[in-house]
Amino acid sequence: MYKTIGVLAHVDAGKTTFSEQVLFHTNSIQARGRVDHQDTFLDNHELERKRGITIFAEQGRMNIGDDTYTLIDTPGHVDFSPEMERSIRVMDYAIIIISAVEGVQGHTETVWQLLRKYHVPTFFFINKIDREGANVEAVMKQLRKDCSPDVLLIDEPLRADYLSSSMMEWLAERDEELLDAFLNESLEHEQCLAQLKDMITSECAFPCFTGSALKDEGIQEFIAQLPQLTDTHFEQDAPFQGEVFKIRHDGHQRLTFMKAMQGSLHVRDEFTFGETTEKITEIRLYNGNRFETVQHVEAGEIFAVKGLSQATIGDRIGSTTQSQPYELVPTLQAKVQYEGDQHIKEVLQIFRLLEAEEPSLRVLWQEKFQEIHVHIMGVIQLEVLVEVLQKRFSLVVSFGEPQILYMETIATTVTGYGHFEPLKHYAEVHVLMEPNPRGTGITFSNACHADDLSVGNQRLVEKHLFEREHHGLLTGFPLTDVHFTLLTGRGHNEHTSGGDFREATFRALRQGLEQAQNVLLEPYYRFKMKASNDFIGRMMTDIQQAAGTFDDPILTETDVVLTGRAPVATLMSYSTTFAAYTNGKGALTLQFEGYDVCHNPEEVIAQIGYDKNADPEYSSSSIFCAKGKGYTVPWQEAQAAMHCQ
Repeated sequence: MYKTIGVLAHVDAGKTTFSEQVLFHTNSIQARGRVDHQDTFLDNHELERKRGITIFAEQGRMNIGDDTYTLIDTPGHVDFSPEMERSIRVMDYAIIIISAVEGVQGHTETVWQLLRKYHVPTFFFINKIDREGANVEAVMKQLRKDCSPDVLLIDEPLRADYLSSSMMEWLAERDEELLDAFLNESLEHEQCLAQLKDMITSECAFPCFTGSALKDEGIQEFIAQLPQLTDTHFEQDAPFQGEVFKIRHDGHQRLTFMKAMQGSLHVRDEFTFGETTEKITEIRLYNGNRFETVQHVEAGEIFAVKGLSQATIGDRIGSTTQSQPYELVPTLQAKVQYEGDQHIKEVLQIFRLLEAEEPSLRVLWQEKFQEIHVHIMGVIQLEVLVEVLQKRFSLVVSFGEPQILYMETIATTVTGYGHFEPLKHYAEVHVLMEPNPRGTGITFSNACHADDLSVGNQRLVEKHLFEREHHGLLTGFPLTDVHFTLLTGRGHNEHTSGGDFREATFRALRQGLEQAQNVLLEPYYRFKMKASNDFIGRMMTDIQQAAGTFDDPILTETDVVLTGRAPVATLMSYSTTFAAYTNGKGALTLQFEGYDVCHNPEEVIAQIGYDKNADPEYSSSSIFCAKGKGYTVPWQEAQAAMHCQ
C-alpha cells in the first residue's frame, strides 16, 4: 500500500528534525542530521542549510511493514507557503508539529485551515517536551480550542489489541454502538481501533502524540502506530491520472514531480498538451536528492518524470478537469533591478524558468519600460531569490521596495462596444459587463445567436477575455470580479482574420470600462491578536488607525483576543510593532482574506500615476473603414457607429 504523509509546522517547531528521525528509524537514511549542524537530509539545498529553514518541499521514501511511505517535509515560513500548499494537495495524511513551549502559532492556524479545505486527515505531534517551559496540557487545551475539540491525546502507545481506557471512553462518547458496548463492559480493543481509523479518515478525530525529535523521544512509538491508523485506496486499473505538484531542473533537464492518483504510468507513455504530444523518457523515485530509476509506477506513488516540458504545477495529467486555483496568493510585487551585461530579455527567460518552479511568482514583463516585475509573499522570499539567481545562474540582481498588488473592478452595469475594421480586416463585439460578487473573479456567459456570429468566433471572444489579466483604468492593475455576457457580434467571410476578434474584444472591454464606475481594490488580512489585558486599548486604537475593523474582543482574566480585518498595506509591517509593545509575549496571526474596496484610493491612484490613454496594450476607441481607409471613432461615439444595432 502506498501512503503519502506530509510534515507541516510553524517555522522552528522542529519539523525537519522530526522528519530526519522518522527516516532514520525506517532505515531510509544511515545517519541523522541536525538543522544547527547544517547536515540534514531533506534540507539539502545550500540556502536551507545556511539559513536553517526549509524553503523547498522535499520527500523521503521509506517502508514500514508492508507499506511504502513518502514523507514530504514542507516549508514552515509564511514566505514559502505556496510550496507547502502545493504539497498538501498530494498528501494522504498530514502531521502538524507543535512546539510544547510556544504552542499553536500564527502559521499553524493557516496550515490547519488549508488541511481542512483539502480534506487531509491530520495528526498532531507535540514536540520539544524536554524543553524548559514545555506544557503539554496547555497545548492540548489550545489545540482543542483553536483547531478542533476532537483532538485526541494518545496517552499510551496503541497496539492492534490494546487501547488505553481513556481513549476507549473518548471513542465511546462519540459513537452510540461503542457506547452501548462500553456500558455493558463488552467493548473490544479491535472494535475501537477500527472506529478510530475510520474517524481519522473522515476528519472526526485528530490523534495527538508527544515527544522530543531532538532527543529521539516518542518517534519510534509514533512510527509503530502509523500503519494501524492509516489506510489508502487507489484505483490501480483505471486510466492514469497524476497531479503535478513540483517542477525542478536537474542541470539542463526539467523534472516534473507528481503523484499518481489512479492507474499506472510506464516509461514511453505519451500525453498530449494542446497541439503537442510528449513522451515520458524516465521515471525517478526520489529519497532526498538521491533517486533510483524505474520502468513504471502505480497509483499512490510520488515520483518525478523526464520528457514533459508542457505540464505546469497544479495540472491533472490524463484528466480533462481544470486545475483548482490555489488559496495562498502573493499580495506584493517587486521590480527586478539588473545592471549586468546580459540582455534584459535573457534575464526574463531565467525568471520564466523560476516561475515554472514557483508559479506564484507570476513574472510580469512590461514591454514599454523593459521591466520585469514578480509577485512575492514577503521580503525573505526576495532575499532567497537573490541568492538562487546568483548561485544557479551567476546573475546578480536586486529588487525594488515591494509594492502592494492592487486590483480593479466596476460598480455599475454597462455594455462595451468594440469594432476593428482597418482595410481587409473586420470584427465587431458587444459585451455586457456586470459587477460580480467580491472574490468571484472574471466569469463569462454567452447570449449571442449563431445567426449573428459563428460559434467559432463566439469562442474566440471568450478565449480573448480569459487569455490574460486585463488592465483597469485607474491604475493599470488587473481587472477582477466582472461578469461578461457576449450579446452579439459580427465577422466577415473574407476579411476577418487571426487577431481581429482579439482587437474588437479588447476595445469593447475598454470602452465598457470608460462608461462604468471603476473601483480600486486592495488585499486585506484577517488578523487575530492575543495579548495581556493591559494592551486592549492600544490594540483597538492601532487597528482603527490601520483602517481596519474588529469584532467584539474576547476577554479572559488575563488575556484578550481581538479578531478582525485590515488592509495588507497598513498591517504588513505591524508584527514588529506588536512584538515590541507586548514584549514578545503577544501572538499575531495574519491571513490573506481576499480583496475589498481600497481605503485610500486617491492617494494610491496619484502615486501609481497610470495614464489610461497611453497604455500601449489597450485602446477604448474603435476603428472603422470608409472609402478604403481606416479611421478612429473615440469611445464616446462608438455605440452609435456600430454595425450591429
